[in-house]
Amino acid sequence: MNKSVFLVLFFIALLNSSCAQNPENKVSSVSNPSYTSELFVDDIQIPWGLAFLPDGSMLITEKSGEIIHFMNGKKTKISNVPEVYQRGQGGLLDIEIHPDYKENGWIYISYASTDGPEKGGHTAIMRAKLDDNALIQKQVLYKASPNTTKGQHFGSRIVFDNDGYLFFSIGERGERDVNPQDITRDGGKIYRIYDDGRIPEDNPFVNEAGAKTAIYSYGHRNPQGLVKHPETGEIWDNEHGPRGGDEINIIKKGANYGWPLVTYGINYSGTPITDKTTMEGTEQPIHYWVPSIAPSGMAFITSDKYDGWQGSLLVGSLAFQYLERLELQGNQVIKREKLLDGKGRVRVVKQGPDGLIYVGVEGKGIYKLIPKK
Repeated sequence: MNKSVFLVLFFIALLNSSCAQNPENKVSSVSNPSYTSELFVDDIQIPWGLAFLPDGSMLITEKSGEIIHFMNGKKTKISNVPEVYQRGQGGLLDIEIHPDYKENGWIYISYASTDGPEKGGHTAIMRAKLDDNALIQKQVLYKASPNTTKGQHFGSRIVFDNDGYLFFSIGERGERDVNPQDITRDGGKIYRIYDDGRIPEDNPFVNEAGAKTAIYSYGHRNPQGLVKHPETGEIWDNEHGPRGGDEINIIKKGANYGWPLVTYGINYSGTPITDKTTMEGTEQPIHYWVPSIAPSGMAFITSDKYDGWQGSLLVGSLAFQYLERLELQGNQVIKREKLLDGKGRVRVVKQGPDGLIYVGVEGKGIYKLIPKK
């Protein structure tokens, strides 16, 4: 048996044994769900991002390049939205409001941008204000470089921590052997900046020659979920693995999350990427999926509206078209459950100010989960 064949068989055995030995890798369906789902906002093709304004209305990003303001049952398109680079996974991505939005009015968006001398695009972060359904005072806070015409792995999610820092993710743009492990290059990283784009003085690589000083952690593949833990304040991410090896990580300052030096996944062709799932100096995920579910948006449930769900983590599955509820004991996943099974490709999930769960499904729109009485 040659070495390559042996390694393929080894990885298949490893992934199969991972499923068998980890009960949290088994997901259950609910025959009599404790909720109903209502299509709350219809006719949206790829609802990539979702944010709630203080008045309870919604801002929804369409990947194609539109921001929709949904209020009192009416959809209004926001004007003066930045031009986006639409290629593959690139387009208009996440949206979030400032924690002090009532005082300052800042809205933050991530998108694929063509700014720069090279052809193609890369992820950018912008803030702006909303006036009469138009974006004003637009400011680009960060633009990754160099541009590339590849369509893979833009990231990108936005979240504020308890100290008011803005965290955002950028995928490794299909350059796995170049970007994730190199702190002088953008891509495959989680970043931290001030709300106005300045670099925090205590970011981990501010004194490293040539480093991208906004980097907070590295060695990521394609993080498409980024949330703040409601109790600890820690930032959690989920990210796409290749074939197997999607992960949930707790983001630590200056930490290396290993891609592609370590992974629980293999190439899409079935060949191995590496024979290592652990390595000194790299962080282990708190949970990984085998097979891959293709995780997207994620949200913690703090609401008591749903019986037994409080404290759970929700993660959308693009590959298997459901919303996954992960029951946690500390940082350990002890149960997995399918919600909205077969509804469609879940792109974003948020808990609204009313305590209800809102879920963006591609080709359909925004669903609201309504608890049964």
